[in-house]
Amino acid sequence: MRPGILLAVWVVVCLSLVVAQEQQVPLGHGKRRRSGQRRAKKVTSGQAAKQGRQTARNGDAGAAISFNSYKNVNEQESNYNVIPGRSGQCKYMGITMFDKAVWSPKPCVTCLCSEGSVVCDEVSCPGLRCQVSYTPIGECCPVCADTGLEDPDFSGEVPLSNDPSDPSEPWVFRTPAEIEEILRQEAEEHREEEERLRRRDEERRKRRRRKEKEAAKRKEKERLQAEAEEEERLLREEAEAAEERKRRQEEHRRQEEERMRSMENEQKLMMKVLREAAERAAERAAAEKLRDEVESPDEEIVWLRGDVFQMPPLEETTDGPTLIPLVNEPTEPAEPPNEEREEEEEEEEEREEVGEEVGEEVGGVDGTRPVVQIITQDVPKGCTISDVIINCENGKLTAIPPLSIPELKSLNLEGNEITTIPAGAFYGIPNLEWINFSKNKITSQNIDPQAFKSLKFLSRLYMDGNLLEQIPAGLPSTLQELKINDNNLREIKENSFKGMSSLITLELEDNMLSESNVEPQAFAPLTGLSYLRLGHNFFRTIPQGLPPFLLELHLESNKIEEITEGAFNNTHNLNVVVLRHNKIDETRIAPLAWINHKTLESIDLSHNNLYMVPSFLPKALVHLVLVGNQIERIPGYVFAHMEQGLEYLYLSYNRLDGEGIEPEAFLGCLHSMTELCLDHNQLTDIPIGVNEMTSLHFLRLNDNRIRNIAEDAICDPLNEDDSHLVAVRLENNLLDLRKIPNTAFSCVRSYSSVVLKPQHLK
Repeated sequence: MRPGILLAVWVVVCLSLVVAQEQQVPLGHGKRRRSGQRRAKKVTSGQAAKQGRQTARNGDAGAAISFNSYKNVNEQESNYNVIPGRSGQCKYMGITMFDKAVWSPKPCVTCLCSEGSVVCDEVSCPGLRCQVSYTPIGECCPVCADTGLEDPDFSGEVPLSNDPSDPSEPWVFRTPAEIEEILRQEAEEHREEEERLRRRDEERRKRRRRKEKEAAKRKEKERLQAEAEEEERLLREEAEAAEERKRRQEEHRRQEEERMRSMENEQKLMMKVLREAAERAAERAAAEKLRDEVESPDEEIVWLRGDVFQMPPLEETTDGPTLIPLVNEPTEPAEPPNEEREEEEEEEEEREEVGEEVGEEVGGVDGTRPVVQIITQDVPKGCTISDVIINCENGKLTAIPPLSIPELKSLNLEGNEITTIPAGAFYGIPNLEWINFSKNKITSQNIDPQAFKSLKFLSRLYMDGNLLEQIPAGLPSTLQELKINDNNLREIKENSFKGMSSLITLELEDNMLSESNVEPQAFAPLTGLSYLRLGHNFFRTIPQGLPPFLLELHLESNKIEEITEGAFNNTHNLNVVVLRHNKIDETRIAPLAWINHKTLESIDLSHNNLYMVPSFLPKALVHLVLVGNQIERIPGYVFAHMEQGLEYLYLSYNRLDGEGIEPEAFLGCLHSMTELCLDHNQLTDIPIGVNEMTSLHFLRLNDNRIRNIAEDAICDPLNEDDSHLVAVRLENNLLDLRKIPNTAFSCVRSYSSVVLKPQHLK
């Protein structure tokens, strides 16, 4: 009995130790989190094993289920996991299992399909009391390497060390509460690390957004600055254009005034000559009359007549032939007293000064005086008359005044409030040659198509500054000059100039014209046109159908971007082309656009988008203006193909520097260049070839960055011919005047014409 009792006691003690070992799970250094995660599972599994039941949760139905372990309680305890399945069958990792099926998805794990739920049993290894252990092949749990080496004082807790490889550091045993605290601290540190990383990412995003905002602000500022500069440039160009237009109008007005004065002087001179001729004719007639009274008393006297003057007819009286006075002219006495005659002469002079009446008295037979005068009427208020000209400028007229002066040649109605030109406006003045309707308020609808029909001699018509939208209909075929600047012209039809083959000058500046509203054959009837002005419009290309005998074409201040190959094919006599203030660059000029034009001598391409002097310029070119571009380079041989040689080259206000002018740049014009303007650039030296220009008169190099002048840079000491150089300008450079050689300007005719001051010394 005693051995059996001892054996039973020993079995009970072993079971107690096994339960205690399973409740205290060993932890190793570096495995705290994983062991802590498994701790709850193992403790729960151990408790369920003592009770003989295991609790799991069905993932599909969400209800807890209980089952009896199919292992013996005395065996190693398990940890169960429930995987959802369907009733009767189970699905595990995509595989359908039948009810009560058992399988092992991985070593040391056994699963059971129980009524649609998967129940898995994981083997939990007990703690060992040995220092050296290993896992046999085919087993799940380690065993002691030497079963005889056991520690009787082993308590079931695994010693932990901060560094297990360091034998000098003492081992520390952790309780489950401490392990949970360590895990909590590690989780907190993990959260803090994640928060720190999140804050760092947020800071990066903020910095990136701040940089993006700063970049956007900088771009917006640059855009606004560019827009402001562009607007300022446009305003400056508009101001320059307005100033140029004002200057042109003023010059034109001055020319017109000079022409009017010249015409007046010519008229006065003609009148004087006619008076003298009338006097001589009257004297001859009187002498012939006295002589013929005996021979042929019935013969009439022949009087001198002209375009303006007319002589009175004769009337037979008892005393002989006498003069019949003109209409509204009383018969004068034979010999008026001297006082009355003097008063009449004074009145006659006064009438001539105010332009009301022009006449002349010449002596006749028996004291009668035939009168030479112009039939006139009262001049409208605000107008003045002088010879054959009526001037109503700024006379506050609202309509064309009714006039009946057949001898009238010129009518100036500029600066009034006239809105209409009716059909019979010029019936009383059919001999008009010049009409000025500038600066009124005339519209196209208020011009009668028959208004100009009676004017058979009209050669000049000015209608600047009105409200016209179309070319007036019914213009006389005798017109030689037509000006419709500064209006609202929006179209030119094919028949707008029908029958106007005599027109020489046509000005249509400051309107709304473009290639879209000017028909290609609009200028075809103008076979005699020589001067065409289309500046300040909206053309993007050269207009089509230009007249064949055109001499000058002005297209400044448009939006022209290119010059096509056939732009000037039909204009065989073209001599001057003005294209300043457009948007042309050298790449948009076709090579054959004008190179073979035999008469094109002057081209103005100022204020465009040129970055180099264009190639393929006309062979006959003499005058080239390239002011105000962005030219940085003059290619070699660019002028070499010109037949006569370039004489005038203006390259002021560009970006030429010391390397932009190639050594062969001026070949072809060394013996023809007369004026060379390179001021307001970035030149550092005198360009090569200047000293070889034998015909050069004027040289402008001011406002550059020239520091030195070589002895032979301007004047060639080997050239023994007389120099034509008249003026040289070199002010506003970086010259040290003391270092300029004495013979640098030896070829200039006068040293006083060399401008060297001031300089910008640095």
